[in-house]
Amino acid sequence: MATIDVRSVRKKFGKLVALDDVSFSVNDGEFFCLLGPSGAGKTTTLKSIAGLVQPDSGEVWLAGQDAGDIEPNHRNLAMCFESYALYPQHNVFDNMASPLRSPVLRLPDDQVRERVGRTAEMLGVAHLLDRGVDQLSNGQRQRVALGRVLVRPANAYLLDEPLSHLDAKLRTSMRAELKRIAHGDLMTTTVYVTHDYVEALSLADRIGVIKEGRILQVGTPQQVWDTPETAFVAQAFGKPRISFVSGGLVSDNGTIRFISSDGAITVPVPHVEAAAGEPVRIGIRPRDLTLYTGAGPQPAGHERLDGVVYVLEHLGRQTEVTVRIGESLVSVVAPRNDVGGLTVDDKVSLLLDPARVHVFGDSDSDDGRRLSR
Repeated sequence: MATIDVRSVRKKFGKLVALDDVSFSVNDGEFFCLLGPSGAGKTTTLKSIAGLVQPDSGEVWLAGQDAGDIEPNHRNLAMCFESYALYPQHNVFDNMASPLRSPVLRLPDDQVRERVGRTAEMLGVAHLLDRGVDQLSNGQRQRVALGRVLVRPANAYLLDEPLSHLDAKLRTSMRAELKRIAHGDLMTTTVYVTHDYVEALSLADRIGVIKEGRILQVGTPQQVWDTPETAFVAQAFGKPRISFVSGGLVSDNGTIRFISSDGAITVPVPHVEAAAGEPVRIGIRPRDLTLYTGAGPQPAGHERLDGVVYVLEHLGRQTEVTVRIGESLVSVVAPRNDVGGLTVDDKVSLLLDPARVHVFGDSDSDDGRRLSR
């Protein structure tokens, strides 16, 4: 296994800045997810680590050694590309065995059979070893493509959106398999690229969020969820997405309060690090709100927000309710039974614990820097 250190890496393709001072580290044996939208620089980062892209500036260190002068085939990294990239003329066994027979490794036949057999069992494709690639389903092809990477001994695995071409059901099952393998059978340093926040939260020991070639935050799944450093990071996680409301801060008898631009929402935010009068936006996760029917006392310390139902989306046992409060739209997820006979334009109240409110700057230039402690 090996540590990976990406240090102030910058890369341009023509006028396009693909990576802009990217820095992060991956610990020995850690499963690190790089999360971001299409075009954020995820694949370029992975290729820089692998040596397939040469940075314009900055360094990549592997196992405490500057990798700048190490050829890609001597870095002992195994990479899985977004496409399956299987050899159509070979069967499953030969596809998985190809890295072991390469000029770099050239393992004896008995070791090839042993490693392919063990990896195929781990991925549940041992019964497919004699089949041609054209006889495989998409899910089976994905497992074989992963197997071709995992079969070889490597200091680290680099996985580029390996589940992106699978349907939702297959992605869920393969995600569970990857988690079992990564945290059980492998325990090898892994960098996993994805645009899917569910994959990142469920698989990663730590997550790096990247946007337009810049790393916005690195932290554990709990850290990036509970204390997102920017508004962009906050909206990268969760479905339904976090609701944002723009407004400003005022001082009310020594307490800092947020007031929305139209004055319809006011919430105390004593945990904020900003001055009264500063324009901000608050973020409220749908699961941090509660529908309030008026039955029973209002919980102490909670703020009540009154509005009207704008949209109802029934999701089986739960319902997503979008509520219009003044000019703002706020979403809440509630058990189906709590929604009852609500319809569009019905009056409704929401309860909010102010401690669960995220406060961000209202400038897009810094992606909405976090202001709450």
